Amino acid sequence: MKLVRRFLPQDTKIDFVSKRLIAYAFTALLVVGSCVSMATKGFNFGVDFAGGILMEVKHQSGPADLARMRATVSHLDLGEVALQEFGAPDLVLVRLQRQDGGEAEQQAAVAKVKNALGEGYDYRRTEFVGPKVGEELIRGGILAVVLSVLAIAVYVWFRFEWQFGVGALVATFHDVITTFGVFSITGLEFNLTSVAAILTIVGYSINDTVVEYDRVRENLRKFKTMPTYDIINLSVNETLARTFLTGGTVFVSVLALLLFGGEVIRGFSVAMLWGVIVGTYSSVYVAMPVLYHFNLRQITKGKVQGEEGETVEAP
Repeated sequence: MKLVRRFLPQDTKIDFVSKRLIAYAFTALLVVGSCVSMATKGFNFGVDFAGGILMEVKHQSGPADLARMRATVSHLDLGEVALQEFGAPDLVLVRLQRQDGGEAEQQAAVAKVKNALGEGYDYRRTEFVGPKVGEELIRGGILAVVLSVLAIAVYVWFRFEWQFGVGALVATFHDVITTFGVFSITGLEFNLTSVAAILTIVGYSINDTVVEYDRVRENLRKFKTMPTYDIINLSVNETLARTFLTGGTVFVSVLALLLFGGEVIRGFSVAMLWGVIVGTYSSVYVAMPVLYHFNLRQITKGKVQGEEGETVEAP
């Protein structure tokens, strides 16, 4: 750790709070852009949420002829059909709308696709999700995200003060909305794995925020007369090395998942990469500046005990 810290800036005195208006404008742009995209473009829901039939097909002898496969499956009279390359030229993801009837009808549709494509394909997985299950999963996913954000805000409120709870809530809300926006704007498939990524981002972001809030509270005790503006800047600068180390480590780990983890977890990896970046940004430029606009309660008053036990005036 000490060796790594040598390559990081020490005793920085960056004025983060002075950039708060620019940060607020950028934050508003991200949130509004995400909301507009979600309202107009929506999401590319996976089978988990949209319902239907999903088949992962591997061509046994080289790259798949996607155009021929699409033409073959489209003439089977199975309703809406979508085919796309799935991470490799020989892998194809086949989506079919849910067929009328029960499980027997769904199995019949799968058999029809297999018979039409013929020999030379391996069927690596087949999934069925009904519309009712999809709606329940959507409600459950939304409820999980909302409750986690509220629970975190309450936790921060009780651990610190209500002002800190508001700041944590604003920052976490920003991270969640912009991550939803990434899925909407890019068209990445949104499924249960995506919900898991968002919940992971919430935990990562709030952990970063709590570390900085804890330093603010410590400095409020230590420096009785220092203005809130300077307290916030000092606290962010003191935790800057830790922020770089934590964020950098997680970023490299998730980048490895994105590059080598395969198509199945691509959405999760992209969301996590974005979450590391936006979570670090929101902790520094959203959660901390919000405190500046509140009259933070000074936890202790008077003088400060120096390191040698003598009484010294706070700067």
